[in-house]
Amino acid sequence: MRDAQPQAIHLQDYRAPDYWLDATELEFDLHEDHTRVDSRLTFRRNAASAADAPLLLNGQGLELLSIHLNGTLLDAQDYQLDEESLTITTVPAEFVLEVSVRIDPAANTALEGLYRSGGMYCTQCEAEGFRRITYYPDRPDVMSVFTTHINADAEQYPVLLSNGNKVADTTEGGRRRVTWHDPHKKPAYLFALVAGDLLVKEDQFTTLSGRNVTLQIFVEPRNIDKTEYALDALKRSMRWDEEVYGREYDLDIFMIVAVDDFNMGAMENKGLNIFNSSCVLANPATATDTAYQRIEAIVAHEYFHNWSGNRVTCRDWFQLSLKEGFTVFRDACFSADMHSATVKRIEDANIMRTVQFAEDSGPMAHPVQPDSFIEISNFYTVTIYEKGAEVVGMLHKILGKEGFRKGTDLYFERHDGQAVTIHDFVQALQDANKVDLTLFKRWYKQAGTPVVQVESHYDATAQQLYLTLRQHCPDTPGQSNKLPMWIPVQLGLIGSNGDDLPVQVSPANAWTEASQVLHLTESEQTFVFSGLAEEPRLSLLRDFSAPVKVDFEQSDEDLLFLLQHDSDGFNRWDAGQRLMLRWIDRARAGRFRLAAAEQQALSALLADTQLDPAMVAYLLNLPSEAYIAEFSAVIDPLAIHSARRQVQQALAVALASDFAACYQRLHSTAPYQPQPAAMAARSLKNLALSYWVKSSAEGMEQARRQYQQADNMTDQMAALVALVNSGERAQAEALLEDFWQRWQHDPLVVNQWLVVQAGSAEFGTVEQVQALLQHEAFDWRNPNKVRSVLGAFANQSLVNFHRADGAGYDLLTDAVLKLNDSNPQIAARLLTPLTRWQRLVPAAGQVMKARLQRIKEHGSLSKDVYEVVSKSLI
Repeated sequence: MRDAQPQAIHLQDYRAPDYWLDATELEFDLHEDHTRVDSRLTFRRNAASAADAPLLLNGQGLELLSIHLNGTLLDAQDYQLDEESLTITTVPAEFVLEVSVRIDPAANTALEGLYRSGGMYCTQCEAEGFRRITYYPDRPDVMSVFTTHINADAEQYPVLLSNGNKVADTTEGGRRRVTWHDPHKKPAYLFALVAGDLLVKEDQFTTLSGRNVTLQIFVEPRNIDKTEYALDALKRSMRWDEEVYGREYDLDIFMIVAVDDFNMGAMENKGLNIFNSSCVLANPATATDTAYQRIEAIVAHEYFHNWSGNRVTCRDWFQLSLKEGFTVFRDACFSADMHSATVKRIEDANIMRTVQFAEDSGPMAHPVQPDSFIEISNFYTVTIYEKGAEVVGMLHKILGKEGFRKGTDLYFERHDGQAVTIHDFVQALQDANKVDLTLFKRWYKQAGTPVVQVESHYDATAQQLYLTLRQHCPDTPGQSNKLPMWIPVQLGLIGSNGDDLPVQVSPANAWTEASQVLHLTESEQTFVFSGLAEEPRLSLLRDFSAPVKVDFEQSDEDLLFLLQHDSDGFNRWDAGQRLMLRWIDRARAGRFRLAAAEQQALSALLADTQLDPAMVAYLLNLPSEAYIAEFSAVIDPLAIHSARRQVQQALAVALASDFAACYQRLHSTAPYQPQPAAMAARSLKNLALSYWVKSSAEGMEQARRQYQQADNMTDQMAALVALVNSGERAQAEALLEDFWQRWQHDPLVVNQWLVVQAGSAEFGTVEQVQALLQHEAFDWRNPNKVRSVLGAFANQSLVNFHRADGAGYDLLTDAVLKLNDSNPQIAARLLTPLTRWQRLVPAAGQVMKARLQRIKEHGSLSKDVYEVVSKSLI
């Protein structure tokens, strides 16, 4: 904490370290009231640095015990010590530094560095947590080989883990000492340590070259029956990375540990991944299909980091998307191959349009490669991750599958074992394919969501379609007058029979036939499509080929036609969303009526047994309130909620028999299987149930029956959510109490119970959320609990969060100030809903702004919270 205004760090000021670190040897002595950490660091001066350059080490919250330089004990006058660093003014060109410190993991509520979670010790060092463990050059471009010794009570901590391979294990006097050695150089942010009384689920994997790798998942004893799916997902991830990228795993062992108290989802520490327990534990009784799919994706993501993040890492934190954007792209492709590529693309686009576009239009807007930051934890954002992945996806579209593989092969070959930049990544793709990507690099440097305006004209005599595309990107904080981007626009021309028409484009060099991609590279371009005997309907931005907004007026009839006939599944969904947004706008104006043709089209979708049920579920699902907000010039949350609910009820009534028939067709008594086809069927079945409940007592009764008889959490939770949102409060309260009595001893299931209430328009009132914060199930120290209540309330129960008297804003403000002192990282992330005050209707916006001002005037803000608040009030 600090009272002085924190200073920003700028990319342009990057300078290589004065000293390189060849070897790191760590000795941890774990005790209940403290931990002693002894480090032995082998340094050599950077040849480009001055001979008298001081050695700067980062450190935070450490009690310094001693320092030895080449075996000589240093006196206090030999170094300078402050709250964040240790500086030794005079050191030789090569030397060994030994530092001893004392830390208190039990008091570490920030959950960075070494801390306690329940009965175990664990670490989280990305981005700058290692400085809470010992004094060290805590920056990603300082890479070292690590050897780690862990000493602890043998009975209390039978499992002692760190990075690499185990090389020694001894016990003496009731204390156990285990040594781990990681032969691969890594920065400190990839260091990990775990000590606890854990059980292990073990398996083997044989690489394509024939090496055997031991796979282990460590959990608390009560969770050992929830590890099988994650272990299977890990094996599938390893095989996929070998087949698609040619990347084999490089150690003898790969370990995962499930931890209850964790700020993030998971962490890719070399050979020892530490996971938030919600991202690794699952069995049919306790986890929903959504949880299974999330586990599969996150296990894959962290494993894929072994190459895109560990073997090749970031030079500095401005390059964060180098590893995260690339790896999110990789895990998205993996998920698409495991399930439905179309559904996965819809899910990704939904996140972009709902969350990332909102970030792009807010005060925290930043490029995929930021120019500056005050606290790097604030830049673990959807822009860095998801938009970064979309940028990599555009490169994949531009270069093609084979060209992209050539480029990534060259990237890994050139930079294995190095800390590099985004420029190095793009340069490898460029060199491997002999293509100039200079223009494309603007995607990394310019913030904001580009808008593509579309005009079309069909000349029947010439049988030609003239398509004019104009692009512009709105101003964002610190950036104005944006330059044109390279936007790949995948498109199709659809004839009156619903088939795609052959495409002949001029200029030909702006069109890639294999991928059906039009290349928009200037502020305005006109393309001519020839040989068209009829005027086609345009299917633009197929497969969400670029993270842009499209401004193109199409009639309701055209959108309905695309919803019914477009061969691109993503654009079928997009046409439906655009049509539904119009319905909601009309409901706000009191003019909504479902047309007969629209009702018939939706009825046909529900009855179609050839389409992927998961895709049909998305086609029938109304845009969320957050999605609607992003397509509103001025956001009026209360009006949005009312209009959406009106349309939802109208669909439920108009299609009541269709939803009932769909539910009954898909309802199955077969044993639960977390397999793609079964998951897809359940998604549509439970969507149908959510509508059916709103239209009839029969639907209500079926939901009650499903809740009571379900053999899996997917169906039980879907029925509970449907009944909680039905308006039948007494019945919902009874079921919520029943659910609590059944599951109160399982923390992850209880988190779902908290979300159902806090995120509901019916139950997520300010008063009831306050009651949840006092409930025995809630714990301020646990980030999952905080997100389950406060995150769900502020991001899902929008009608209550935006209550006119500002009580919802007060609730979140109080929580941010409370967490500012104990866990600044979580406090800053909770702030996001309050940062969007400028887009709200003025009355609500000013009330929200006043709460931000109150936070800013708080006596001592963390860097995390200060940065978000100060930028939001500019």
